Amino acid sequence: MNKLTVWCTALALAAITHASQAQILIGQTAGFTGPVGAGVKETTDGAKLYIDSVNAKGGVNGQKIELISVDDKFEPKLASENAKKLIEEQNVVALFLTRGTPHTEAIIPHLTKHGVPLVGPSTGAMVLHQPVQKYIFNVRATYQREAEKAVSHLHSMGITRIAIIYADDSFGADGVAGAQKGLATAKLQPAVLEKFNRAKPDFAPIAPKVMQSNAQAIIMVASGQAVVDGTKAFRTAGSAAQIVTLSNNASSGFIKSLGENARGVIVTQVFPYERSIAFSMVKEAQELAKAKGGDDISPAMLEGFAAAKVLVEGLRRAGPKPTREKLQAALDGLRKYDLGGLEVNFSPEDHTGLDFADLSIIGTDGKFRR
Repeated sequence: MNKLTVWCTALALAAITHASQAQILIGQTAGFTGPVGAGVKETTDGAKLYIDSVNAKGGVNGQKIELISVDDKFEPKLASENAKKLIEEQNVVALFLTRGTPHTEAIIPHLTKHGVPLVGPSTGAMVLHQPVQKYIFNVRATYQREAEKAVSHLHSMGITRIAIIYADDSFGADGVAGAQKGLATAKLQPAVLEKFNRAKPDFAPIAPKVMQSNAQAIIMVASGQAVVDGTKAFRTAGSAAQIVTLSNNASSGFIKSLGENARGVIVTQVFPYERSIAFSMVKEAQELAKAKGGDDISPAMLEGFAAAKVLVEGLRRAGPKPTREKLQAALDGLRKYDLGGLEVNFSPEDHTGLDFADLSIIGTDGKFRR
């Protein structure tokens, strides 16, 4: 072997080694297809806005972040299988931006077994907040906080007959608990309290009960297409009740899927208004989106953006060549971190994240208004 060949081989090996060391692998399992696909895409796009901007500036401590995203079709069993592969075969440093309550619950055993942090799950389930899940770092507020806020808002408008329709899973039960708190504070009882099969939603038997109750508002604790189908069923049955749903549906794709039923639907929010540049985080996201030639950011995009900022800050504090253990320690020490108008505080005893809840309404232009 001549000197030139040896030199070229050494250079190639060095390049390969450098490339392998220049990536921080982060794993994501979420329902990119299925009933929440539109929202998952927007949330992930928001996260990529920030991650791409960080990578364009050289990454974190000289290493670029690679987000490995896999589709679990919004099925908890597949979410668990994906998480196992990402952790054991892809050797990701952390998991990120999972979607769904039962889906995130399904991956907890893998986090615990391998000591892998999960940053910014796109669910506000109380079960992920209390008691504290050691490896889960929440960014968004809880569903209970949102649902309670929704009831309070409706009651302030003089609405007293409120129906609650929810998915028969841990997410649905969690949202109902928050709504019940709001009803108790207002000294009200639900006009209708009905659950439906998450896998096979059927609103035909529920719609007549809503009509008979003369409900003035319907709070739907459900995801994506189920809310679309439910809204259509209630409107077809003749109900003019105010439709309210939670922030898991705060995406432009959700508005489009509602079609002619979109106008006036209220969606609770867990981040500031996506057009409010008074929050520097919102302004930053808007500018990055514009630089990429994109349209206005959506609430779902803002959620992903915020989660990415927390992830990146944790990686920065973890130092060069971050490990799972170093990232866990860095996140546990994340005190008074300013996202850009909102503050995140973590400690080993508290992984709650933000406590921000608001409401928006879908306007005639097909966009969220506050």
